Amino acid sequence: MHRFLVMLLMLASCARMTVPVKLPPEITAVLPSNCRQVLYVTAADRQTTAAELQMLERTPTKDWQAAGTAIPARIGRNGMAWGHGEFALPAPVGWRIKKEGDGCAPAGVFRITQSFGAEPQPGWLKLPYLHCTVHHWGIDDVRSKHYNQIVDDRTVACDWTGPETMVPSIGCYKLGAVIAHNPSNTPGFGSCIFMHIWQGENVPTAGCTAMSEANLRKLLAWLDPHANPCLVQLVQQP
Repeated sequence: MHRFLVMLLMLASCARMTVPVKLPPEITAVLPSNCRQVLYVTAADRQTTAAELQMLERTPTKDWQAAGTAIPARIGRNGMAWGHGEFALPAPVGWRIKKEGDGCAPAGVFRITQSFGAEPQPGWLKLPYLHCTVHHWGIDDVRSKHYNQIVDDRTVACDWTGPETMVPSIGCYKLGAVIAHNPSNTPGFGSCIFMHIWQGENVPTAGCTAMSEANLRKLLAWLDPHANPCLVQLVQQP
């Protein structure tokens, strides 16, 4: 009986064990000191559309540890290109640079600023939430002063063509989060990069990071604006 109790205690202890994760030094050098949550997305190379996402928490000793198991994800149909973030992180040698319409997910470090969705705000969300309707559009027209923004056509004058509806019939924006790529909204640098529900485990995106609805809900419930969450998206380190 005593041996059985010891084994149970050992198993419980193992269940509470966290897994340390090493971020590349160039990434830790630019992450804000107040960032305590990271979504770490890695792909095998710059061309693949398959990726893995880990939710990381910063420990009191400033190390990073995994919060749960890895999540399968899908990224841009043309893989990754080096994105435009607000942090001083130059593109590594040989990387293509993210631009509008290239079908690439942005690599680099980006803040996660808010959540959004076509459904009423869930009570378990902590991030600021935008409830999207048929009046909400993602603007990818480089001629528009609202480029790279979600707008409500009831409150702003239309100066765009071909916007993206924020309530698509395929349901991918039922819930999502905004990745603050191209925060200066520079025309041509890429627009409307989100985390959203995938259309299937083998279906890539136009440049966003997608996953199953169940995993997205788990991720959104975990994200906390007080932890200043960031997305780190890279190819796997050798």
